[in-house]
Amino acid sequence: MNIIIIEDELKAARSLENMIAEVRPQAKVIAQLQSIESSVKYLTENKQPDLIFMDIQLSDGLCFEIFKSVKITSPIIFCTAFDEYSLEAFKANSVDYVLKPFSKTDIADAFKKVDELKNFFQQSIMPDLGSLLSQIAPPAGKKSFLVFKHNKYTTVSTDSIAFFYIRNEATSIMCFDQQEYALNQSLDQLISLLSPVQFFRLNRQYIVNFSAIKEVEHYFMRKLFVKLTIPTPEKLLINKEKAPVFLNWLENR
Repeated sequence: MNIIIIEDELKAARSLENMIAEVRPQAKVIAQLQSIESSVKYLTENKQPDLIFMDIQLSDGLCFEIFKSVKITSPIIFCTAFDEYSLEAFKANSVDYVLKPFSKTDIADAFKKVDELKNFFQQSIMPDLGSLLSQIAPPAGKKSFLVFKHNKYTTVSTDSIAFFYIRNEATSIMCFDQQEYALNQSLDQLISLLSPVQFFRLNRQYIVNFSAIKEVEHYFMRKLFVKLTIPTPEKLLINKEKAPVFLNWLENR
């Protein structure tokens, strides 16, 4: 099995190649690519591999730009630190979607899925996964959260939540009426429960509701400064790597 790795972090690419060698010693990594540009060039000029491991956020943008320039028929295992791209990944020949930091077990499980679908992926023409996706609705997300405050349990509607954030190493809800509640879940757990259409994880500290966003400004070092309709304890900044993803989310909700 010939494999290519598309990953802009060299350390992560080497780690992945080592895991592949342990899990599937008969496989061969024939190329490591770091950008959209180099990936398009390689896939245009060379025979497509049996499998592609692909990071979603590359040095020059989102990997989905690759599919606009070259038709990929190889099955793909996406590797990423964020999970808000799962629906788009599904449309792009995805066999699995592995969240960083991944383990050898994660990679072994991904190969197991490839094996189970081996006959399927031996076909010369991939099915139109996009049309399959259009037949299912996007995840609606959790409708409310049970909270405890002033010795009472109550429910908070998700639509009434402006943002979730980390405060003093604990997770809190801030509502549009500026009422605040503590939660036991981490932001990693919350983002998997929320609608990806309604909520976006700006950084390690904040998940925001689209309805809470007032405006977005360019900031120092190509970051974005997000202003909400209610005050926040600190400036909400998005790094330059995630900025294109956020702007795409704003535009294509």
